[in-house]
Order: sequence, then structure tokens, then C-alpha cells
Amino acid sequence: MSRARRRWSIGRLLDGFFFVFAGLAAIWLAYLSLTQAFQVGWAGGLLAIAFWGLLAYLVLPRLHRILTAVYVPDYFMGRTRTSDGLLGDPVNLAVLGEREQIERAMAEAGWIAADPVGWRSSWRIVTSTLTRRSYPRAPVSPLFLFGRMQDLAYQQEVAGSPAQRHHVRFWQCPDGWLLPGGRRVDWLAAGTFDRAVGLSLFTLQVTHRIDADTDIERDHIVGSLTGVAGVGVDVIRDFATGYHSRNGGGDSITTDGDLPILDVRAVRVAESETTDAGIPNAAVSGAGVPVAGVPGAGIPGPATSGAADPGAATSGTVDSAAPR
Repeated sequence: MSRARRRWSIGRLLDGFFFVFAGLAAIWLAYLSLTQAFQVGWAGGLLAIAFWGLLAYLVLPRLHRILTAVYVPDYFMGRTRTSDGLLGDPVNLAVLGEREQIERAMAEAGWIAADPVGWRSSWRIVTSTLTRRSYPRAPVSPLFLFGRMQDLAYQQEVAGSPAQRHHVRFWQCPDGWLLPGGRRVDWLAAGTFDRAVGLSLFTLQVTHRIDADTDIERDHIVGSLTGVAGVGVDVIRDFATGYHSRNGGGDSITTDGDLPILDVRAVRVAESETTDAGIPNAAVSGAGVPVAGVPGAGIPGPATSGAADPGAATSGTVDSAAPR
């Protein structure tokens, strides 16, 4: 073994040691906060809140990062991952085209670009949720694919409520990367519908709870985009095995495993158009933006139970006018 390789191995060993040590220290700090809460009388309520904060935002996330680094495989399996390493929302869309074409198509379909996550935007979504005020550009939590956070995020509020919204994240695929089965795409996306605000089952953090039937939201996204001139769609049937599982927040998710591939390469983008999608006029006026329920795009029926080749794509086109 070379000296450079030995130094790298020792460095990784030390990094792992201190990472686990920090996790154990966080557990001990949370334990002390909990035990002290029963010894200081009325102030115990404040310590109990401090215990929850330590548990939800320090201890449990660190434990999940330690454990998932051991047992969650590090290869593409059609699922995103949370910052804690947990399996997140399913990858249920793919796109052919450039970034500017996606931004143009999303704007024309009535989708609004989400603000980046930061202290200001996070505080605003908390206050907007508590006061039930609209926040059309509310941030979405980071999810990871290809080892990085989403490149684009879009949403549509339902009835002006930041607690309920359609939203979708996009990741650009690495150069030369192919889907299982050999199909080439430029982008992958994960779309889900936020139905309410609640606590994560796994970390106890405050988060959005999603609707279990992710296929409905997938079809809604496809339906809204196929109404834009120049956008076509193809579908890989049974791309992933239909399953029932949970996402990183502990919400149940179901899917038939189909993967629509949206083709936006024919969408025309003006040379002077910027890459910031902004808030489109259609989204401000409400025209063409469904806000009552989660309509589908009419992708035909669930997948059959038989095994299928994930690389075999159908040539049919989705009928965006058919309700689900």
C-alpha cells in the first residue's frame, strides 16, 4: 500500500471517528437537557422545548447520517436523498432540453420559481403558514441526486395557502449519464404535492407532509407542460417497480413506476430572455393554474404486475386533456 493511500485511509478513519463522536455528544447533550427539565420547576417547559430542538435538528439528523452512510446504497435507484441521507421523494419525471427551455416552459405553464432556502425565506414561510398568507415563491427543502442539491425548483400554491402546493425539483444529469436500460435524458425531476404542515416521522422537524399518491402530481405536471407549444412527452412504462414506501419525512408514497420523458427541445427561447423564470403572468392571474384539487394528465392506468425491461420506452403520447 502506498504512503499516500495510507495517509488517506487514516484521514478517513479520523473523520469517521469524530463524526460518530459528535453524534454521541449530541445525544448526551439532549439527555442532559431532558433530565434537567424535571428539576427546575416551571422553567422545565423551556428546557423541554430546547430538548426537542436538540433532538429534532441535531441528534436525529446526525444519527440518520451515520446509519444511512452504512446501509443506504450509493447508486441511482430512482429515489432522491435528504440532507440526512434518508431516501426522499421518488424520481418520477425526466426531461430532454436545455435549462432555458425548461424555465420558459414552466413559466408558460403557470409554475413559479421557488426562492433559495435561507434564513429570510425560511422565516417568511413560517410566518406565512402561521398567518395563512400567500407566499408564491416559498422555498422548498433541499433534496439530493447525483450527490448535489436540485438545480431548479418550481411550485404552484393552492388557494393562496403556503401549506398546500404543487412542487417539482429538477437535477441536470452528468455528462454521458444514462438511465438504467440505456436511455439518455438531460434532466431528472421529482414532483410531489404538499398537503399540510406537520412533523417529520423520522426527525421530528417541522416540514410539509406530501400526498401519498405521487403519480397524481406527476400527471399534473405533465398535463400542465404538454399544454405549452413545442412540448412533447414519451413514457417509459414500468421504469421502476411499483411500490409502497416512505419518503425522508416519513410520508407514505405510492407509484406505478412509469417515467414520463418531457421533450422541451422545440420550445422557443428568445435570445434576450434571462435564465430567471420569475413569476409568470399566468400564475399571478390564476389563468390556467389548477388550484382546486390535483388534476391528472391522463397517463393511462397503473403498471401491470409483470416484470418489464426498464429500458423499453413506449412511443405513445400522453393525452393531457383526460382527467384522472
